[in-house]
Amino acid sequence: MKKFVNNPKQFVPDMLVGLARANPGTLKYVPEYNLIMRKDAPNDNKVSIIQGSGSGHEPAHVMAVGRGMLDAACPGDVFSAPPVDYITETTKLLRSAKGVLYLVNNYTGDRLAFEMASELSDAEGIHVETLIIDDDVSVSNSTYTVGRRGVAGNFFVIKAVGAASEKGASIERLLEIGKKVNGVTRSMGIALSSCTPPAKGVPLFAIAEDEMEVGIGIHGEPGRRRAKIGNADEIVTLLLDAIVTDLPYKNGDRVALMVNGLGGTPISELYLLYGLAHAQLEKRGIQIGRSYVGEYCTSLEMAGASITLVRLDNEIETLLAADAETPIRVF
Repeated sequence: MKKFVNNPKQFVPDMLVGLARANPGTLKYVPEYNLIMRKDAPNDNKVSIIQGSGSGHEPAHVMAVGRGMLDAACPGDVFSAPPVDYITETTKLLRSAKGVLYLVNNYTGDRLAFEMASELSDAEGIHVETLIIDDDVSVSNSTYTVGRRGVAGNFFVIKAVGAASEKGASIERLLEIGKKVNGVTRSMGIALSSCTPPAKGVPLFAIAEDEMEVGIGIHGEPGRRRAKIGNADEIVTLLLDAIVTDLPYKNGDRVALMVNGLGGTPISELYLLYGLAHAQLEKRGIQIGRSYVGEYCTSLEMAGASITLVRLDNEIETLLAADAETPIRVF
């Protein structure tokens, strides 16, 4: 294992210290709960939006904390759900008169932790609602999930509810918006290599030089099948055939198109994939309304990429276009 790390067990806290020190005017780090939060939170004029999940997917979720996005993120260790007490204490710190919204990717550990934290927060008199995100078309169930997994499409839910929250929307309205965006968002990924969690020290799985994992999970879970690697056009076709037919997206639709890197793919290759996906979608009569290329939800240093489509309407497109600012980019 070759990584920039001191104590592997301190990998996540050390990362969060660096993140907070790099953004002293906007972010606050609370080490007791692995918590990154906006310095101006909570705000009783807006719903507080919180996400957790495991680390190792950066910039999700701790680097999505900021104006127009998340109010806080309390990650667990690499690929591990956050402890219940971390979520509960984060909820107390982010308590708002308008309530607290949990955004939870559909993994068993995350769901159990946030469900218990919701019950404990309710006992404290805090109004909490939960939105489950499950955009991955690769599998209906996995060793981590009951139902579909939440992957890179998570970004669009954060962006939409974050924008609406900044405008003072009620928690009930945010749930409606989040469910609507999740309902028209589909993703699928492909891996060319494995990745190595710092505390584990060895790759999560073995994959031959001429193989690819089709439908990989962001924790290294198996996808639909292991196959011989194809060229870029073949890979894009394989992913889009699965994504487009799932909702389904159809001729005349206007969509947001995201090509997301899994951590070890050069940006040049991501733009190559984007160009191919754009062309293929146009041939299907699907119009590209918004474009996203880069790393949004990774799997440490895994070589690979995912494609996400979001069917747009006026409301969703307006929310995605709203001003927002996080440590890594301005949206």
